[in-house]
Amino acid sequence: MGFIEKAREVQERLDGHLRSVGHGKYGRILRMARKPDVEEYVKVLQVTTIGAILIGGVGFLLYIFFTLVGPWIWGQLAGAFPGGGL
Repeated sequence: MGFIEKAREVQERLDGHLRSVGHGKYGRILRMARKPDVEEYVKVLQVTTIGAILIGGVGFLLYIFFTLVGPWIWGQLAGAFPGGGL
């Protein structure tokens, strides 16, 4: 089998895979997919930004709590029990 025949066989296999893209389990999703308009894109961007800020804020508050308030609480608890531990 020469180079041309091998190339043709590879091309036919690739074409077969591409023809079946719209018919598999993801075919319906691909047929329904569309590019969002500007208004929809801006809404998604706003919601995503607000979510990222909220999650980052909660993480920052937890960091502040555990670095500043946490040691003070553990110090108070350790001082409340004789022997230095819980």
